[in-house]
Amino acid sequence: MAAAAVVQIPTGATFLETFKKSFVDVPIDADKGNAISTAEFLEAAESLTTMFDVLGSVAFSPVKKDMLGNVEKIRKRMLAAPLESQNLQDLVRNELKTKSHTATEGLLWLVRGLEFTCIALSKNVSSAEELADSFRGSYSVTLKPHHSFLVKPIFSAAMSACPYRKDFYAKLGDDEQKVQEELREYLAALEKIVNILKGFLDSKEAKW
Repeated sequence: MAAAAVVQIPTGATFLETFKKSFVDVPIDADKGNAISTAEFLEAAESLTTMFDVLGSVAFSPVKKDMLGNVEKIRKRMLAAPLESQNLQDLVRNELKTKSHTATEGLLWLVRGLEFTCIALSKNVSSAEELADSFRGSYSVTLKPHHSFLVKPIFSAAMSACPYRKDFYAKLGDDEQKVQEELREYLAALEKIVNILKGFLDSKEAKW
């Protein structure tokens, strides 16, 4: 499988500015129990997966494919029952009433994938650690406990294929300080959303 073409970044801009939707802009309704808007969340998740193209290895293709597959499970439910799925929490509640849990399970795995990426990049941007080490550390506490012995080697191969730290950040934009500032803001927004969804998915109303 050929590696996806990486988006061209305009001069003075950053890779994050090419995203169709950022987690910074995903609506969270505090008056409705931190309800997270479904459509915007899915667009932001799709945008995040282009980060794996910047990591530059076909080894990350299964990781990206897995996350996009879960996005599609959630979107299919949203399109089938739009009025019941305007936020992710209602989508889950209403799907479970139908005795189905395809989208709910998709959301569970997507959140795990987002947390994996968030922890790795958050650790990396605040240290001098190489990417491979940051992703390995994150994998051990997020996805690894839930993966079978058949899947673990696929993810291990991806992490071993990470580019050097300096090369990765250079691909995100030519102004390293701007890249780091935007990445920190982006990851803080992603972490907030991941924590809201983890709390919800751990609750009784999200169990099947």
